[in-house]
Amino acid sequence: MKYHTQQLAYPYFVAALALFLVQIVAGVLAGTVYVFPNFLAESAPFHILRMIHTNALLVWLLLGYFGASYFLIPEESEREIHSPKLAWLQLGLFVFAALAAVAGYLGGIHEGREFLEQPFWIKILMVIAFLIFIYNVTMTVLKGRKTVISIVLLMGLWGAAIFFMFAFYNPDNLAVDKLYWWWVVHVWVEGVWELIMSAMLAFLLIKLTGVDREVIEKWLYVIVGCSLFSGLLGTGHHYYWIGAPEYWHWIGVVFSFLEIVPFFAMMLWAFYLVKKSGRDHPNKAAILWSLGCPVMAFIGAGLLGMMHSFPSINFYTHGTQLTAAHGHLAFYGAYVMLNLAFFTYALPALRQVQPFNQLLNMWSFWLMNAAMLGITFALVFAGVLQTHLQRVMALGFMNVQSQIELFYWLRLGAGAFFIVGALMFIYAALGPVADRTAAAARA
Repeated sequence: MKYHTQQLAYPYFVAALALFLVQIVAGVLAGTVYVFPNFLAESAPFHILRMIHTNALLVWLLLGYFGASYFLIPEESEREIHSPKLAWLQLGLFVFAALAAVAGYLGGIHEGREFLEQPFWIKILMVIAFLIFIYNVTMTVLKGRKTVISIVLLMGLWGAAIFFMFAFYNPDNLAVDKLYWWWVVHVWVEGVWELIMSAMLAFLLIKLTGVDREVIEKWLYVIVGCSLFSGLLGTGHHYYWIGAPEYWHWIGVVFSFLEIVPFFAMMLWAFYLVKKSGRDHPNKAAILWSLGCPVMAFIGAGLLGMMHSFPSINFYTHGTQLTAAHGHLAFYGAYVMLNLAFFTYALPALRQVQPFNQLLNMWSFWLMNAAMLGITFALVFAGVLQTHLQRVMALGFMNVQSQIELFYWLRLGAGAFFIVGALMFIYAALGPVADRTAAAARA
């Protein structure tokens, strides 16, 4: 670790992992409600658990991005972070907003818009924290060396901040509301967040493989171009049935089909560079997570997403458990695994220890991936059956739910294994270690 202010990443990573655990626990509790409908019905009903599950996910991923930015930007810019005090202020505001939101949800205080349930004043706090962060990292980059990685990362971060502004627009017309609601929900995860993902993955591959920066940057140009070209107009596959003009059917299907390209390119990119380097990096767990991330993203976001992109299929499947299957694996593969890869790489340096608990970390990788695939395929089978019974055979909703209950049990079982894998990862990342570096010993 070359710069003192890279240590700012550590509290962000700790906060992110704490919320990661909150998210998983809320998800398993929500899954339990599917098989025991009266479970926590009074104290924490399903819609509240779902809010905590999805919102905690988004917040801890953002905390991971912030921490990763504070870690990599000093190295890319060859200078310290502009203002460490602002970074601490931003962290305090963001964590307070997250905790206040969870407390509010448990008390029934929310706006009710899916994924954007945060009360207005919490959205304001999040925007203030985001603006502090944008200012801090932008000033650092402007005053230091400019690289493709830092510029792409800034584009993604600025894009995330700009498109979140549409969370404040809540028109009375439901069709118009949904049109702009997707500008946050979809453009974030399949547009600007892909730029953040590409930049972070590029940084990891440079550090882990030792491949020449020029080679990695050429790949990065291609991936960024594909992401922006496909992701923005690919939002059209959400406009099929909300009252938008029919031309969105053609725009949506063409560009949604192309959204698979950047994920496929990232997968090829990662494996090609690792193979090209032939380098035996001591942090094997970080390499494993870095390779697993684009593979699972390709399957979850690319293949499962493409399945919903055709209007003739989307008409029947949208809003079923097939949608949930796509959402779970896409988020996990593209963004959860990316953050866990970065934590695995950066935390040894931040804690001034050699790459540690490698075996436990890699076991957590395989356990969480197996569990997530179990969750995904349980939801896929449930969704296929649900689509046929409910939307072809026209059976009642609750009657259909009783027919697919077995798959909800399978999902719950897989979720329990996922919690075990997550706890293994957290212990491997933050638990006690014996093998400290010379620098740590001197300290």
